[in-house]
Amino acid sequence: MFSAPHPYETSPLPRSSASAEVDPAAGTGPSPVADTPVPTGQRPAAPAMDPHATSTRRDPFFDNVKYLAIVLVAVAHFWEPVMDGSRTTRALYLVVYAFHMPAFILISGYFSRSFAARPHQIRRLVTGVAVPYVVFEVAYSLFKRYADDSPDQPISLLDPWYLTWFLAALFIWRLTTPLWLTLRHPLTVALAVASLASLTPGIGEDLNLQRVLQFAPYFVLGLLLKPEHFQLVRRREVRMLAVPLFAGALVLAYWAATRMKAGWLYHSSSAQQLDGPWWTGPVMTFALFGCSLLLTAGFLAWVPRRRTWFTALGAGTICGYLLHGFLIKGAVYGGLFDAYPWLSGPAGKVALTVIAAAAVTLLCTPPVRRLLRCVTEPEMRWAFKREARTSR
Repeated sequence: MFSAPHPYETSPLPRSSASAEVDPAAGTGPSPVADTPVPTGQRPAAPAMDPHATSTRRDPFFDNVKYLAIVLVAVAHFWEPVMDGSRTTRALYLVVYAFHMPAFILISGYFSRSFAARPHQIRRLVTGVAVPYVVFEVAYSLFKRYADDSPDQPISLLDPWYLTWFLAALFIWRLTTPLWLTLRHPLTVALAVASLASLTPGIGEDLNLQRVLQFAPYFVLGLLLKPEHFQLVRRREVRMLAVPLFAGALVLAYWAATRMKAGWLYHSSSAQQLDGPWWTGPVMTFALFGCSLLLTAGFLAWVPRRRTWFTALGAGTICGYLLHGFLIKGAVYGGLFDAYPWLSGPAGKVALTVIAAAAVTLLCTPPVRRLLRCVTEPEMRWAFKREARTSR
C-alpha cells in the first residue's frame, strides 16, 4: 500500500465573535497559526515600531484559500490507500502534493511577518501550536497502539508522527521569523539551507528537521510578500493562464508517475535516501520550488475573492487537519480497503473523494471548533505572567 508522510495545514481556532480582536503588534488574530484578519490593500496608520500592522477587516479570500487547501489535503490522503496500480490517480496525487502544502506554508509565513517574540506572541504560539502538537502527537500514537494492535508504538514528542509534524515545523519557523527578517537576502539563504539539507542524510528524525529545513523557503517567501502580490494573482489574465498551467502539470505528472518517487514532494528525505546521487538534492530543491510556486499561483488565482458558503469554515481548518487523519487511519486499521476492493476502482475513488471533502468540511464547522477549543487554543492563563496575557 502506498503511504506518505502527511503534510500540511493547520489554521487555528478563532474566538466566537466574527470580529475577533486583532493584536496589531503581532500581525495576527486570536491564534498564532494562520487564522488571521487580513490586509485589505489600504492599511491603517500603524505604530512606527510595527511596519506590518494590519486591518481588523477579514479578507474572505484567505479563509477560502485555507478551506479549499484542507479539502485537497484530505482528498489526497484518502487517495493513498487506493492509488497503487492507478497511474491517473497517482498523477493527480502528485499535482495536488506539489502545491497544497507550499501554498499553506506560504500563507502561514505571510501572517507571521510581525512576529517579534513579544510575550503575548509567545503565549499564543505555545497555546495555539505547541499544546495542540503535544496533545495530538500523544493521541495519534495511542490510536495506533490500540486501534492497530501495535503495543510497541512509542510516544515521542521529538519524533512527530503522521500529521503532527507540521505543528512542530510551524513552531520552529515562527520562532525564527525575527532572524529571517534581519537578513538582507533571506530567501537566498533559505534556499541554500534547503539545498544543503537535501544532500545531508545524517540530519535525523528529531522534530522532522529535514522537512523543517527543506520547506523553510516557502515560509520565508511568505514573510516577504505584501498585499499587492496577492492582488497580482487575482487578476483575470492569471486566472486564464492557470488553466493551461494545470493541464500541463497533469500531463507532466502522468509521465512522472512511473518515473519519479513521490518522496521528493514530501521533502522529508535526502537525495541519497531517495536513491539518487547527491547533486540531485539541490537540483530538485530549486526545480520543485519553481514548480510549486507556479502551481500555488494558479491555485490562488482561482480561489473566490468574495464570501461564499464555505468562507467561515476557513477559520476551523486546524480541526479538519488534525481530525481527518483519525478517519483515514481508522479505515486502514479496520481493513476497510481490503474488505471492499471496489474502492480501488474509478467509482470507489470518486466516492472516497466526495466522502473526504464532506468529512473535512464537517470537521471545520463551528460546533467542532468549540468542542476542541480546549486543546487547539486553550487560555492557560495560569501558565503565563501577567504581561504575556495582557500586553499589546
